[in-house]
Amino acid sequence: MTVLHAIILGLVEGITEYLPVSSTGHLILAQRAMGIPASDEANAYAVCIQAGAIAAVLGLYAGRVGRMLTGLLGRDPEGRQMAVNLVAAVIPAGIIGLALEKRIEQYLFGLWPVVAAWAVGGLVILAMDGWVDRSRRTGRELADLSWKAGLVIGAMQTLALWPGTSRSFAAILGGLLVGLRLPAAVEFSFLLGVVTLGGATGVKALKYGPLIVARYGVVNPIIGFVVATVSAVAAVRWMVAYLNRRGLCLFGWYRLLLAAAVGSLLLAGVFRH
Repeated sequence: MTVLHAIILGLVEGITEYLPVSSTGHLILAQRAMGIPASDEANAYAVCIQAGAIAAVLGLYAGRVGRMLTGLLGRDPEGRQMAVNLVAAVIPAGIIGLALEKRIEQYLFGLWPVVAAWAVGGLVILAMDGWVDRSRRTGRELADLSWKAGLVIGAMQTLALWPGTSRSFAAILGGLLVGLRLPAAVEFSFLLGVVTLGGATGVKALKYGPLIVARYGVVNPIIGFVVATVSAVAAVRWMVAYLNRRGLCLFGWYRLLLAAAVGSLLLAGVFRH
């Protein structure tokens, strides 16, 4: 891996992590396009640079995070409830992810499974357009969320264990299912991402950190982290502004077009799955 590779992967991670298009799918595609073969260290690197996206949301939503921390100290009931909701939401993916981690990496960390997930997710987004539009006007706010609703959102997030599905999309869909307004569902998906990605990144860093450093050096992961942080800040700000005016259809069409393009290249033998 070169410095240019680290920069590109950092950009891909930061831009796609919180958009409903699947950062893991894009990182797998970028790695194969740049000639980085599938391996434990390549898969772990793709997970570990998510730390940049975590840092971005912690900075952008420092006020909300601060309220949760003070809530855990008994000083902010709404902040405490939000923290409880996030804990409830992270449980399903944590249990299933740990149980199926090896099988997921063995069978689903390839371009064909990613293409399938992009296509199905794109069709779902387009099919739910009218529902999303109504949710912007009639849904509930985050303050109305219960831990049971958080558990439902977490159950939906387990769909994103299939690379290409998109953790952000699954969490947003879960938020809409429990009656949240679209902006509230998006914000909860950001905050849930901090907890979910933080756990996954920590586990991978502890398990594969020495292997990543031995294979790619120290500088490249640092570059990936910094670039991912900066690009994630820009992507989150854009997404919030965009979804306050419009729905998710843009991402649905993007997923379908990307699935068609990558599928065609796979059939032509340009990419090795």
